[in-house]
Amino acid sequence: MEGDAAGAGGGGGGGGDRSSIVIGLIENRAKEVGVAAFDLRSASLHLSQYIETSCSYHNTKTLLHFYDPMVAIVPPNKTAADGMVGVSELITMARGCFDDTKGAVMVKNLSARDPSALGLDTYCKQYYLCLAAASATIKWIESERGVTFNGSFDHMNIDSTSVQTLEIIDPLHTELWGTSNKKKSLFQMLKTTKTTGGTRLLRANLLQPLKDIQTINTRLDCLDELMSNEELFFGLTQGLRKFPKESDKVLCHFCFKPKKDTDEVLKPANGRKSQGLISDIIVLKTALDAIPFLSKVLRGAKSFLLRNIYQTICENPKYASMRKRIGDVIDEDVVHSRAPFVACTQQCFAIKAGIDGLLDVARRSFCDTSEAIHNLANKYREDFKLPNLKIPYNNRLGFYFIVPQKDITERLPNKFIQVVRHGKSVHCSSLELASPNNLFLSEASNMVLVMGPNMSGKSTYLQQICLIVILAQIGCYVPAQFASLRVVDRVFTRIGTGDNVENNSSTFMTEMKETAFIMQNVSSKSLIVVDELGRATSSSDGLAIAWSCCEYLLSTKAYTVFATHMESLSELATIYPNVKILHFEVDLRNDRLDFKFRLKDGVRKVPHYGLLLAKVAGLPSSVIDTAASITSRITEQEMVRKDDNCEQYRSLQMAYQVTQRLICLKQSNQGDDYIREALQNLKDGYAAGRLT
Repeated sequence: MEGDAAGAGGGGGGGGDRSSIVIGLIENRAKEVGVAAFDLRSASLHLSQYIETSCSYHNTKTLLHFYDPMVAIVPPNKTAADGMVGVSELITMARGCFDDTKGAVMVKNLSARDPSALGLDTYCKQYYLCLAAASATIKWIESERGVTFNGSFDHMNIDSTSVQTLEIIDPLHTELWGTSNKKKSLFQMLKTTKTTGGTRLLRANLLQPLKDIQTINTRLDCLDELMSNEELFFGLTQGLRKFPKESDKVLCHFCFKPKKDTDEVLKPANGRKSQGLISDIIVLKTALDAIPFLSKVLRGAKSFLLRNIYQTICENPKYASMRKRIGDVIDEDVVHSRAPFVACTQQCFAIKAGIDGLLDVARRSFCDTSEAIHNLANKYREDFKLPNLKIPYNNRLGFYFIVPQKDITERLPNKFIQVVRHGKSVHCSSLELASPNNLFLSEASNMVLVMGPNMSGKSTYLQQICLIVILAQIGCYVPAQFASLRVVDRVFTRIGTGDNVENNSSTFMTEMKETAFIMQNVSSKSLIVVDELGRATSSSDGLAIAWSCCEYLLSTKAYTVFATHMESLSELATIYPNVKILHFEVDLRNDRLDFKFRLKDGVRKVPHYGLLLAKVAGLPSSVIDTAASITSRITEQEMVRKDDNCEQYRSLQMAYQVTQRLICLKQSNQGDDYIREALQNLKDGYAAGRLT
């Protein structure tokens, strides 16, 4: 059971910087947890309340991984043993600060103009814990105002373990790739955004993909228009570049209501604040100047999303009024710059001459100092014969000297991708190197067992499936010739092994905890990928656990992809017709494995590949020979038992396959001739006892 009184909205949670999130948590005796997360960057408050179903606080860990807060606020006597790992600072506030009644009042006062729009009268009693957390959080952040109240129940849930194993945000094992050729995560591969707000929104979407089909289709309609209209695509790209990267931060700053009305910022002692305010106004001016170009680009847009942006931003007369007021004080030639010295100069000369006499005197002093420094640089160029000497500036060091070295770059043909210069060589790839593989899951075939030797590509295949689903549900095209996907409510993964010393858990215990979490939270709309379940214990116990887990997942009707080395698990397909067996193709040449990275139907045909890998690894030949002899005897006994089981369930399998194909033909939109021919082939195949 999980209920959200409010959730991620706008450009907030998960997309903000680590230093911008403050989170409050409180728990009652029924293990119900209330959460209030305030994003200082986007001025938004996110409220959620749920029952912690895991003794290891798995849901809370997932939530903290999503928000990545700088501060966590908790009541006294609440330690940070489990869920608080990774939080920069833990603040303890008196339990009296966690007042749900005051929290509801605060949210009403600080949020929408119409309090009834929040639905607090309806949810106040049900979600009292998150309102109590909001009370403590808002008290801790006295000067920040501005709260949004949006539901998050229409988003897919991805737990923190899956975020790590699927490499959605950060890659794993980057040290194996070297410093100049790092492995990239899904987020890093997709991050071609033009604004920091877009980057944060992309991160938030990858961590919480959509479940609402209408919103997904709205994004895809927008994407279709951008892909088919080059002028719109490149115009919008150029238009976004005109907006400063700090735009969302500055807009948030101007939305805050000061705690006290005062001219404190104008006092001489607050030069840093004055400098920051001028810089923010320059950013705002530059952003407002970019709107006319954006309006020109979006004027002919047809998709709902782009039309809505055009109407709410480009046709809003308030922006022109704001730009006029800024133009009365700020010089028209001033534009925002990220270069430190240019930004410093712009701040100095931003306000028009004649408005403040002291400012005019300070400008002349600034010009004299700057001229003296550049004259010194010219002297050094002549005295030391350094014609390329430059004099950059940054906020920490000020001015300093440097002699740049020019790099010579060569362009490769466009077919080469992921180009990385490494020493004297160039590393690159191409699309032809990829090995595409299919996957078909349906209600009639909801579990796939993937087999194959080590290093054949099983783990990568499982990861690829999850990432494609996530991409589809954030409204992106996916890397496939054709894809038809159902909406997934949660993605569960059990990939990778390793103990957890901090929680006193062995590899097997960690594996079982993650599996238990999946079993407790799975639904018929979930996607589950499991890699090598049960390998961290004895072979008999591991097989028994893997088998029973497969049977349980089959009963839930969830889509499951299960990678394993255990050949005995393939017998599931003889008992359960909705289980399909696949294997990665491997050729055996001169006692060596040649990996093809292609999926094939049925059980793999590579004999004793484990012994081959052990031989390559350097085990003594006597050990290999003994192991081969033992394996042969075990295999003979196993083959006899498998033949008996296959014969027992063959008729049931045949009937199930015929039924499945009849359902597909019933839903087909092909012509009568095609369906008639397919039915005849199905009839002939069933009579012959072999379906093709």
